[in-house]
Amino acid sequence: MTPFTENVISIIRNIPEGKVMTYGQIASLAGSPRAARQVVRILHSMSKKYRLPWHRIINAKGQIALQDDESYHDQLLSLEAEGVEVGLNGIIDLRKYQWHPECKKIDQA
Repeated sequence: MTPFTENVISIIRNIPEGKVMTYGQIASLAGSPRAARQVVRILHSMSKKYRLPWHRIINAKGQIALQDDESYHDQLLSLEAEGVEVGLNGIIDLRKYQWHPECKKIDQA
């Protein structure tokens, strides 16, 4: 596993309940600011294996990015169960719910 992938997994594992992060934000914190699509691939391929809270990851516009109806609703319901308010078109107020971890290195959990 690459150091970038390890960092992404660690960052995602540490997102607190009721908070969200964007794909690009995770990529930047993991050391590769232009690798948002790679974060998507890591989530897709490793969420189950590493029990990642995939539902806490949204796009830079503050929207649920999933197109598949079932996955979209799974993410919507999971976020709402954690207290995240999801508005029309799956929009989440990033000012209220976006998590900004401290600049220090994320704990390797």
